[in-house]
Amino acid sequence: MKILTCPAHLQRLEGILRKSLPFALPVFGAVLNINRGNPGNYEVLVDKWPEFGAVLARPSGEVASGDMGNHRRGVTQCPGTCQVCSEHPWVPPGAAPRPCPHMRTPLSPPLTPASPRPAPGVRVGSLSPSHVDLLNDTWPYGRNARSRRYLAEILGRFPQVCLQDGSGQPVAWVLTDHFGTGTHSYTLPEQRRRGLMQVALTVAAQRAHARGFPTFG
Repeated sequence: MKILTCPAHLQRLEGILRKSLPFALPVFGAVLNINRGNPGNYEVLVDKWPEFGAVLARPSGEVASGDMGNHRRGVTQCPGTCQVCSEHPWVPPGAAPRPCPHMRTPLSPPLTPASPRPAPGVRVGSLSPSHVDLLNDTWPYGRNARSRRYLAEILGRFPQVCLQDGSGQPVAWVLTDHFGTGTHSYTLPEQRRRGLMQVALTVAAQRAHARGFPTFG
């Protein structure tokens, strides 16, 4: 496998994968992030260049260190015809596997000309590092030290949307990850049935679209 480091090659790869959506989703978001500053410190490998048949996105130096860390890998084979996604982190033993998030990102509400507005007393804000324990406690794969480190990392590196109440406390949020997908979307139980998640998802989708990331319904 060949690691692509040339910016021109990476931009060309982005264009090729974009034409192969949605089949290229397992790695497309990672390539987008790499071409926009590489906040997740990822790298892309191809079996050959430029006539490649498989693409791999992984944390930089993964093979050299032997450490998978808190990340997952994305793989696309034969763009436009087939794909495979690696296993998800923190699935409890015996738990039923969940659908691959790359197949349908949560950042995919229907975008209408008039975006939904937050409910009275709620405003669009952002999460801070002080909220990582709240995120860890409310994530299905959370409540352990490893998940806390992972959530702290994506909170500090990738875009997120948070709805806050009048006192500035989070009531609903959407986090994105190394692959540009929604990885943790949640509304506090007492705040549900108010349309808050629809607002958060729409804002997140519009911001992602403005950065060149695709959204799917």
